[in-house]
Amino acid sequence: MRHSHVSRHGSARRSPGTGRRSVRRRDTASWYPLAAIAADLLGVLVPVLTVYAAAGEPRPFAAAVAATLAWITVRALNQRYVGRSLGESRGLIATVHDWLVLVGLLAALRAITGESSEVSSALLALAPAVPVTGLTCVLIHRHLTGQRHQAQALRRVLLVGEAGPVDVVAAQLAARTDHAYVVVGTVLAGTGEPACGIPESGRLDAVGPDLSPAVPDLVPDGLDGSTVLAAARRKDADLVLVVPGSLLTGERLRRLSWAVQDAGLSLAIASGLTEVALRRLSVSTAAGLNLLHIAAPLRRGAQPAFKSVFDRAAAGLALVALAPLLALLAVAVRLDSPGPVLYRQTRIGHRGTPFTLWKFRTMVADAELRRPELESANEHLTGPLFKMRSDPRVTRLGRLLRRTSLDELPQLFNVVRGQMSLVGPRPPLPEEVARYGAVELRRLGVKPGLTGPWQISGRSDLSWDEGLALDLFYTDNWSVTGDLDVLARTFRAVVDGRGAY
Repeated sequence: MRHSHVSRHGSARRSPGTGRRSVRRRDTASWYPLAAIAADLLGVLVPVLTVYAAAGEPRPFAAAVAATLAWITVRALNQRYVGRSLGESRGLIATVHDWLVLVGLLAALRAITGESSEVSSALLALAPAVPVTGLTCVLIHRHLTGQRHQAQALRRVLLVGEAGPVDVVAAQLAARTDHAYVVVGTVLAGTGEPACGIPESGRLDAVGPDLSPAVPDLVPDGLDGSTVLAAARRKDADLVLVVPGSLLTGERLRRLSWAVQDAGLSLAIASGLTEVALRRLSVSTAAGLNLLHIAAPLRRGAQPAFKSVFDRAAAGLALVALAPLLALLAVAVRLDSPGPVLYRQTRIGHRGTPFTLWKFRTMVADAELRRPELESANEHLTGPLFKMRSDPRVTRLGRLLRRTSLDELPQLFNVVRGQMSLVGPRPPLPEEVARYGAVELRRLGVKPGLTGPWQISGRSDLSWDEGLALDLFYTDNWSVTGDLDVLARTFRAVVDGRGAY
């Protein structure tokens, strides 16, 4: 359910035969915190000292030291130097957030102390902190990603649970390479047999439904714990991941957690929830129960309103700025082949509303009439999409426009009209929507986008299921900061051109 890059590497690097040293995160990431702290020091200390000295501001060294300490403090309080989290994301949004907090903190200190430097000098001096820290976060993230593609910087995981749920979790972990977990063994509860192919390292007896805190002696002290700990030692696991089920819950799960944690191993429990962003989850306690709350997707309120205003304003400004380029491309399309400059096509938008999508024409004028004769060459064998890597209907200029995504620019008019968003799911065709089930229809819960997760994850290289999974995740978990991240990554995807045909 992910893009092709994941599919090519995921199963290979998740094989259980990985060597001990190659999957130890601590062996490869010890320099991450040092690099992050050094970048934060240099990104504030040197610019502030340089700008203040050049501008003749009073006490440049003291100002530089104070700003640097404030920056390091803000970053530390937000746990940006914690080894387990460094490199797990590109950190660009987090860096901007921390910088805004820094500016607010220094503004408060300025008001309290009566510091008299020019505001313009202060902002100019602090500005390099964002690109320096952001670039360092990106480099660390790329290094960590590269390590994981080589089966490095991982955590060895022992899965504990019933065969069916264990298979589901093992498959989910094996399908992606953007996490630290590699399953090295399983301890199964009950008599079921797994299909995941991961070595079985132990077996827990099935326990009947009478097991409860009122009759704890049904589970002899340490029986489950000793089995799991013995398996963890054999597999050199550093995390026990428990998948609760009918045979592993309540008092039995509680006692198992005691045994694992008392032995110094990390313990995690799989909730069964998938494709829910972490920011939508929160935990509370009631009557001794730990409750996991899931916030509803953003459908109304301040963020959707801001997104609508931002989309239209940004698209309008882009149309004005790109007007000369649009005119040049229109002339080029007209001269390249007979037919109209713009290609108009009906697409399905928010809540199933049809609209006319505009693109620069990249195919011959009778492309739709020639499609039936090409159906046998469709490279999307599953789902309703039609894609060919070498479609004979595409014009010479059309290949260039598709490769650079310049053919999509007229969709800025769709954004201005409120039919599309800058970021969102791919706008589907009516015949695609006609084949949708209840799950697929959920992707129409937000406006389609000029760009989106599908464009930065492989575009036409994605299978139908992979593209649908990305769209569904976006529909339920989008945020303004996430949209800004997608827009920033879109530029790299356009330059790379992977999947654009």
